[in-house]
Amino acid sequence: MIAKKNIIKIFYSFLFLHLFLWTLIPSVTNINLPLDTIEALAWGSNLDWGFNKHPPFSAFAVEVFYFIFGTNDWAYYLLSQIFLIIGFFFVWKFSNEIFQDQILSLISVFSLTGIYYYNFTTPEFNVNISQIPFWALCIYFFWKGLHSDRKINWVFFGIFSSLGFLSKYLFIYLLLSLLIYFICNMRQYKKHISNYFLSIAISLALLTPHFIWLFKNNFVTIFYGINRSGLSEFDLINHLLNPLIFICKQILILIPFLIIINVILKKIKIRFRKNFIKNRKILFLITINLIPLALILITSALTGAKIRTMWMTPFYLFFGTLVVAIFKNQLELKKLKKFFYIFSFFFLLWPSVYFTISILDETKRTDYPGKEISRLVQNKWDDNFINEIKIVVGDEWYAGNLSYNLYSRPIWYNDLKNKKTPIKDDEGVIYTGNPKILRKICPGIYGTIKPVGYCMIGKR
Repeated sequence: MIAKKNIIKIFYSFLFLHLFLWTLIPSVTNINLPLDTIEALAWGSNLDWGFNKHPPFSAFAVEVFYFIFGTNDWAYYLLSQIFLIIGFFFVWKFSNEIFQDQILSLISVFSLTGIYYYNFTTPEFNVNISQIPFWALCIYFFWKGLHSDRKINWVFFGIFSSLGFLSKYLFIYLLLSLLIYFICNMRQYKKHISNYFLSIAISLALLTPHFIWLFKNNFVTIFYGINRSGLSEFDLINHLLNPLIFICKQILILIPFLIIINVILKKIKIRFRKNFIKNRKILFLITINLIPLALILITSALTGAKIRTMWMTPFYLFFGTLVVAIFKNQLELKKLKKFFYIFSFFFLLWPSVYFTISILDETKRTDYPGKEISRLVQNKWDDNFINEIKIVVGDEWYAGNLSYNLYSRPIWYNDLKNKKTPIKDDEGVIYTGNPKILRKICPGIYGTIKPVGYCMIGKR
């Protein structure tokens, strides 16, 4: 058996290597940051309590890193891994609470290497990655709150609930699942009712500015989510087809995870004994793992919504813990060495595949020459104007790349309709968009870098 101190070393080595590899490889192979990261940086240049697609936390996170690291792409790959590593750490902490056994906790975390969401997709910092630490933190502090008399656990739960919701609205599915668990076990936890309401009050207080923003902006983020899920296109068949597609995709995504976990299992036998059903740890694990998925599935069946694969990123964080808890008595720890071999295979496989695809496929967005285009735009600006570029207008990708790469760090706007103050004489503006339209209406200097047109308006 592995010594306790060695288990801890192995775990922290895993965290470091994961962070190092998934920061290094995209930093070396990618010319440009991914779409969602550029999008968050565009929002971050013009921080508000919400944006046209999502609530504000992901934009706030990248803007903090921009303030510290500027236009060093590796910093945003590092940011994404920091968020993931925090999630892994609290899965480990929570699993120790459940098992009181660090070997089982290690297996719970290591098995997540087989899940697509926690490796191949992690270089792209976005609202899905932004949820991961708060998903893990909420579950950890909710559990601690139920099993201790420390009010601070409920305070933290309230804070992290709001930050998770400010990352993405789908976080509500976790909060609803925890509410269901609390209501179903209220008799046992009645002494915590006041603390639970305290956490809700804290969360709502922190969310109030965003709710005010929502009202002022006609619930634009909610309507965006409705359109993305296909709810605006009613078709009766979607109520059956979309849930079925969702189930099939989740099964496929879990195959590598099941391969890893199967290595250490005896012949699987599930015996539903009375003490199994009454085991509150098992029930809690079922609540945090299966009820959010069930609620998503019900939503899709009732509304016909299309559930996009990446939306499920944080939902499987504690799946390893659930499977280990259910099959705890059927784990063959003498196969631990074999488990580490198959874990290591997948741990190295995903970054290798990412590296290979990044090198061979030159059609990805991460091959877009954003820095070079920004340099050309800056040179043309400097040849014609004496003031700095303060504003860029256009979509999050083309205009967002300018906002990120131009040395004056101009503020990004999708359009200027909602700009609160008029443009001042010393505020240089660049419009990006359809070259055929911009060429006709541009009152300043016009240029094209295919497929985008650039209209520059500045002070001569």
